[in-house]
Amino acid sequence: MNFNRRQVLWAGGGIGAAALLAACGGGNDAASSDAGGKPRKGGTLRIGALGRSSAITRDPHGNQGNESDYLVIALVYDTLTAPGLKDNTVGRLATSFKPSKDLKTWRFKIAKGAAFHDGTPVTADDVVWSLRRLRNTPAGAARLPGIKADHITAEGKDTVVLVSDVANAELPMLTRLSTFIMKKDTPEKEIAKAPGTGPFKLDWYRGGNARLLRNEHWHGGQVYLDAIEVTMFESPQAMANAMMSGQIDVASNAGAVAARTAEAREDIKVIRRPNDMAMPIVMRTSSGPFADPKVRAAMKLVVDRKAMVKQVLSGYGTVANDIMGTADPDYAKSIPQRQRDLAKAKKLLQEAKFDFSKTYELVTTEDISGLAESATLFSSQAREAGIKIKVVKQESGTFYQKTWLKGDFYTNYWGTNDSVVFFASKTMTTKAGQNEADWSDKAFDAAYHKVIATADPKARTGALRDLQQIEHDTSGYLLWGMADGIDLAAPKVHGLPKLPGYGRVQLENVWLTP
Repeated sequence: MNFNRRQVLWAGGGIGAAALLAACGGGNDAASSDAGGKPRKGGTLRIGALGRSSAITRDPHGNQGNESDYLVIALVYDTLTAPGLKDNTVGRLATSFKPSKDLKTWRFKIAKGAAFHDGTPVTADDVVWSLRRLRNTPAGAARLPGIKADHITAEGKDTVVLVSDVANAELPMLTRLSTFIMKKDTPEKEIAKAPGTGPFKLDWYRGGNARLLRNEHWHGGQVYLDAIEVTMFESPQAMANAMMSGQIDVASNAGAVAARTAEAREDIKVIRRPNDMAMPIVMRTSSGPFADPKVRAAMKLVVDRKAMVKQVLSGYGTVANDIMGTADPDYAKSIPQRQRDLAKAKKLLQEAKFDFSKTYELVTTEDISGLAESATLFSSQAREAGIKIKVVKQESGTFYQKTWLKGDFYTNYWGTNDSVVFFASKTMTTKAGQNEADWSDKAFDAAYHKVIATADPKARTGALRDLQQIEHDTSGYLLWGMADGIDLAAPKVHGLPKLPGYGRVQLENVWLTP
């Protein structure tokens, strides 16, 4: 799987302008999933995560196909900011971030005492080098949109300056996605072993599995575990079986099927994060059978959303309304929920002169539990409107090489769910680096730029509703539902994060009872 997608899957979403315009700090803001008494130091956490041996990579800025690799990287390296519980974006390696009056220039202050695992202090030059390296990757424009590499500079030893091409009240949200910091001028052949600044340091890595040791001098505060052992599993079923048999203490992102089985067991905790993962069907808007807005509207009327949630997610999810970013505090609940209407769908298709004689391929993968099942159920529902759909399953690597960003019709998934603006900037504006539906709408672009240039919270909320209405009406996203995030954990595990996305892999507050 492409690194951008996987990083975004793990990353949390955006932030309200009011919170952004204040200096934010506190990398340990992710509250735990339970109490369990007073935290204690010691012990080794055994955690399972999904991955494939063919997709292993070690570069923090590279193509990451495995959740297991991303978990290791997120524990070894710090990003500038991270998701928080009280504020959507809080400091991680940076303790504060402040904008200029025009919202184009942002200054990030590096945490006092921040050091690499070899003891070398972190400087602004290290951060600038890392961000420029990130920006210059093949998909760097999507990772830091609106920021050119030479607009990332150092101001003294502890301040990094980012200058956006446009006013952007949401810019710090971008820095919590993939801004892993390494030492300046790290040779490419040594990237895999480059020391990080995170709460854990690498002990060893073998074939997707790794052992991490506590960083006693982490700038972010107390770390409880002595070590974390990460085991890669190539299927959710294999990981769930290992959890049931006691081989691991945590099964990360185990899925609804595993949750159903574990619910009946007293020796396993099911940790459920509602509204965690978006599972849209993507329709190409620039060409092909879905270029006509009436056809896209019809497809959104064909789907039985409640049935999808019930059958595909086993009820571990919620119905969605074709707007990405459903956990945004300014999500437009006032926009009426789209309901199934086969008669209206057929009428729209007839008006668009849709070719009912053809069979349309819906491409999917088995990267996560339920994804392929969603494609199969949707194809069955579409037959009731006279639409013939053939589900085509592709291996992950093939999908992201040949279908993602290119295909006419495919399933997808995202775990970045707390910001409508995040998706607008990444996947929907005309020049978005990951414009999955190849959508270009001048009114939407204008609404987006109005939102990110607006600092007043009330005005921003109104502008954001306008943006969501356009997305709901004409975008290439058919977002039928949101899946719950589900981890399985042994009773001795305490302090697992509540937060989704990147927040879920911040394990520095986890602790074990004997």
